[in-house]
Amino acid sequence: MSTAATPMTTGKTLGYKTHAIGSFQFGRDEYFAHIHYPGGRHIMQVDAFLRALMRDVAWGFFYGTVNFDTVFGTVNHYGTVEMFIGLFNEGYRANNRHFVETFEAKDLKAVFEGMLEDWTNEGFDPFAAPDETGTVYGAKKGNNSKAIKRQRLIANRMVGLPGDLTFRTEPLNRQFQDVPTDKPEVHAEKGFENEVHAFNFFDYVCRSDVTWNPSVVSCVKDSQFCATTEEHVLPITHGNDRVEWFIQATDEIIWDVDDRATGRPRAKVTMKAGDVAAMPADIRHRGYSPKRSLLIVWENNDASLPQQYASGKLTPYPVAF
Repeated sequence: MSTAATPMTTGKTLGYKTHAIGSFQFGRDEYFAHIHYPGGRHIMQVDAFLRALMRDVAWGFFYGTVNFDTVFGTVNHYGTVEMFIGLFNEGYRANNRHFVETFEAKDLKAVFEGMLEDWTNEGFDPFAAPDETGTVYGAKKGNNSKAIKRQRLIANRMVGLPGDLTFRTEPLNRQFQDVPTDKPEVHAEKGFENEVHAFNFFDYVCRSDVTWNPSVVSCVKDSQFCATTEEHVLPITHGNDRVEWFIQATDEIIWDVDDRATGRPRAKVTMKAGDVAAMPADIRHRGYSPKRSLLIVWENNDASLPQQYASGKLTPYPVAF
């Protein structure tokens, strides 16, 4: 639900609405998002908040935990979603200041979508790199519905197959102008012409106009090959509920890897082109990409995995050394 536009503390009406669900209420001023909940208020820079909110909506709350920062976030239970304050923060938990409320996923998604529509000004794209978008600060000024209503691209089998995702026609991104765009040659045995397929993976991914948004380029049963271009900072800190495999295809990403439950630092991982890393099921991670880079995320979509890891049936890491 949403309420009418409310004057903020600047002393003037800025034109934004407040948005509420359950015991949570969300408001914004010129610079900050304010999250009110029983027992307190949390504050975030509004651009950082909207970039995180955009991913949470576009990903359908994603696998496991989406931490907007060290205090606020959501946990996906695949049908219901927990929204929390301080659930994975040692200080909040130690002082019993954390707060959690559970919602139907469709209800929370509707509120988040309304907030994105209302709080995103014209020219600001919460899916794009900072150098590719305008400012979200100040009073309400138009909207950017086109940007926030992008659909995540998901191939049923593989990009370019009949009836599946078509090849992108957008121009190559400004930082991928050196990517080869030649088409692969396919030489199929007679009678197998319709069963062999190939496409230029780099050419396809480097035409993406979004950052930190994995698109499924191929899918075999529960094995999903997700490719994404990364620039600046991952807007969320992702808390895993399964093992993820990262393959650095170009350039470099530096990852902060912390304990999923407490946020305590566990590792600093620098991945260069050609590097492969497994992100365990009991960590959270946030990436920094100085130059736009291409990352392949290999996901296992098996719905039984979170319970298998939580119960200890599977270890949180794929290999014991």
